[in-house]
Amino acid sequence: QVQLVESGGGLVQAGGSLRLSCAASGRTFSRYAMGWFRQAPGKEREFVAAITMSGGNTYYADSAKGRFTISRDNAKNTVYLQMNSLKPEDTAVYYCAADPWGLGSIATSEYDYWGQGTQVTVSS
Repeated sequence: QVQLVESGGGLVQAGGSLRLSCAASGRTFSRYAMGWFRQAPGKEREFVAAITMSGGNTYYADSAKGRFTISRDNAKNTVYLQMNSLKPEDTAVYYCAADPWGLGSIATSEYDYWGQGTQVTVSS
């Protein structure tokens, strides 16, 4: 089992940057692909970015391409989401999740473990 704890959210002005972190418990972190998702009020949870077990492949939603970067440090059991050029429409609760299939899926159903989320608010 994997427990995930996100941090790094907050309030930032449009055009600013934030770096989210997700710390995982357990020794099997490197066996999971990891993903970041977000959910805005009244909307469904949506895929943001994913990274495979070794970090060799990354995937992004169109809304994140060119602005967000996902990375991981398997020695620290941590996955990151660097968010630059933030926009008000990026405002949401951001969740990290662990994918035991190791593929870095865009589908929430492929992820077995989820963190509690961290709020990101971008003001205009």
